[in-house]
Amino acid sequence: MSDNDPREMQQGWMRMVEQMNESMAESVERNVEAQAQFMESWSETVEESMPDEETMSESFESYQRAYEVWMDAADQMYGRVVDAAEGEDVELTEFRDIWLRSANEAFKEVMGTTAFAAAQGNLVEQMMEMQGEVQDVSQDTLEQFGLPTRDDMDEVGERLVELERRQHEVEAKLDRILEHLEE
Repeated sequence: MSDNDPREMQQGWMRMVEQMNESMAESVERNVEAQAQFMESWSETVEESMPDEETMSESFESYQRAYEVWMDAADQMYGRVVDAAEGEDVELTEFRDIWLRSANEAFKEVMGTTAFAAAQGNLVEQMMEMQGEVQDVSQDTLEQFGLPTRDDMDEVGERLVELERRQHEVEAKLDRILEHLEE
């Protein structure tokens, strides 16, 4: 059979499409597995990170203090509005300053708790794990499609650096040889 035989070309095309379909199916399967692992890890982390009674109490108290800060700010603003209504010269910047100061105090109350710190730590940990899983799936997908992965590019970069180092060594040796011959 010749290179231009339509049946051979069609069979070759079918094999290529079949390989692409298999690669895509494997990639989707890996993606689903990674997502399932992430959800399982996330639910385990949530279960493990349920704060104890003392931490919960601290959190509720901090939210109560933050609420009191906001209510005090509302009272201050109301007082300044009444003052303005009675003819006193009240700058708009006072309202901004009251709000910013109160927001700062309220956020400190909530963000300074053990529960908040633990929740943030868990969130960052989960995001890092998820990022690693996504990178692994991306690497696998690229590899299956015959495209270079980050690892491949890193290896090429290392090889180029090594080649450049060797080139400099050879150039230095050649310079020494040429200097010796010129003497």
